[in-house]
Amino acid sequence: MSWLTLLKPGDWLLALLALACCMTAFPLAWQGGLGEKAIVRRGGEIFAELDLARNQRIAVPGPLGVTLIAVDKGRVRVVADPGPHQYCVRQGGLERAGAIAICAPNQVSLHNKKKKNPYD
Repeated sequence: MSWLTLLKPGDWLLALLALACCMTAFPLAWQGGLGEKAIVRRGGEIFAELDLARNQRIAVPGPLGVTLIAVDKGRVRVVADPGPHQYCVRQGGLERAGAIAICAPNQVSLHNKKKKNPYD
């Protein structure tokens, strides 16, 4: 006996309703837009705030060495990190607001955000 024969019309209606909710919620979740500034933290404290409209590079010292961060054409990325796995370097350029790159072994993080939050 196939499991599809066990489904009643109400089950199908509920599945379609859930699918419609997911399809509606997906675009709403990505309305963050492009980031306008990047917050660089070292050891949990704010080290620098970078304007994404200006190309620049900064060096952030950490316990393992120096993490290099670059802003280029509205994107911010970790160029080099002394951490063993290089996850934050492989993250690539962060463009959208809310994107984060964390270099945990070196205690450096990068958060891309808008200048003004849409909430209090």
